[in-house]
Amino acid sequence: MANSVYEGLEQLGSTSTQPKTPEEAVLEMVQNPRAGTDYLVRFTCPEFTSLCPVTGQPDFAHLVLDYVPDQKLVESKSLKLFLQSFRNHQAFHEDCTVGIAERLVEEMKPKWLRFGGYWYPRGGIPIDVFFQTGKAPENIWIPDQGVPTYRGRG
Repeated sequence: MANSVYEGLEQLGSTSTQPKTPEEAVLEMVQNPRAGTDYLVRFTCPEFTSLCPVTGQPDFAHLVLDYVPDQKLVESKSLKLFLQSFRNHQAFHEDCTVGIAERLVEEMKPKWLRFGGYWYPRGGIPIDVFFQTGKAPENIWIPDQGVPTYRGRG
């Protein structure tokens, strides 16, 4: 396993505790085995939670991460633990969404990244927050994120 792309990963295949804060969370990377080929990777987190910084009440979102990797892929278990670290984190929707995207860009260094935060209503108003690093590569198929605008029960 000396030349394995999994070498150096500490969270995959072992029991890992949920980080207490996003700053404490470790995002692990693996080498992209198809670094010479452009392709899209999508992660969907339909049950993201954080806390309102004013009331301390829980906020809920459906997150969608699309990225075209360069040299690194984010390891999925570490991404899951990173997102779970927001469970007790107090921040506005915009801060959570953009902060997650910026950290992913900083650590992954993707060719392109798009991040959608589709927040469930609080006080009757849903908030959707979107982040993108630039123009999408022309040769990549990028499907719609598939999250409809909020319509309530009507």
